[in-house]
Amino acid sequence: MGVLAVYQRTTGPTYPVSGKVEIQGQPITYSLLRSHDTGIDAPVSIEVPEGVSAIFSYKRFKSHDQWHHVDVSPVDGSLHFAIPQQPPAGKVEYKIVLREGESSYPLTDEPVIIRFKGVVPDFVLVPHIFFMFFAMVFGLRTGIEALLKRDQTYMLTSVTLLLLLIGGLIFGPIVQKYAFGAYWTGWPWGHDLTDNKTIAAFIFWLIAWLRLRKKPQNRIWPIVAMIAMLATYLIPHSALGSELDFTQLEDQATSIEQQL
Repeated sequence: MGVLAVYQRTTGPTYPVSGKVEIQGQPITYSLLRSHDTGIDAPVSIEVPEGVSAIFSYKRFKSHDQWHHVDVSPVDGSLHFAIPQQPPAGKVEYKIVLREGESSYPLTDEPVIIRFKGVVPDFVLVPHIFFMFFAMVFGLRTGIEALLKRDQTYMLTSVTLLLLLIGGLIFGPIVQKYAFGAYWTGWPWGHDLTDNKTIAAFIFWLIAWLRLRKKPQNRIWPIVAMIAMLATYLIPHSALGSELDFTQLEDQATSIEQQL
């Protein structure tokens, strides 16, 4: 669980882009946000040596916007950037280029994309995380039980299925609703891999549970379900997640104006 928890935390499209660049013989480290709560601009700060400024460029992702370019000067030894807030699931792509005299130092080759989300209260988020990770623990334990041909496979399968039901199919949609305004954005209404992998893992464990009810000696399906769960947890969290397409919203607004 620990290894997969770290993997989920450090991969995917919401983990900050970090790195360093050397200017004046000094390493300048940075961490560029890729996720932030809506309702406030996303702050990014970079400590720089004297004489270093920056150009901050940004525009809404999937929009007809032109790039906005802002000259940023240091304040108290740091460059401060404010990524304009967006509604839930709205994204902004931005890039930062440090400057010293005539030299330029782009921090990334491609623009960084940040997604804004609604605030999820702890009383929803904490149980969701708790049940999801302990579903993984019991799923792995069930697979080991089946591989060793022990007697608790059915009981452990039942616990895994219950934990996955509570964490993934009850608290999961509630988290999604708080964050992005929709309970479900996976199949058949969307392509959210987090939703899709949750329902896929649940289906595999449900089949294993039903098989074991009829034939407790069946060891194949719990092992298959364990492998399927491992595969789903190796998919980075929030991949192909909810996002606003501002081009569609702008085109719809233009169409309505024309009709009026």
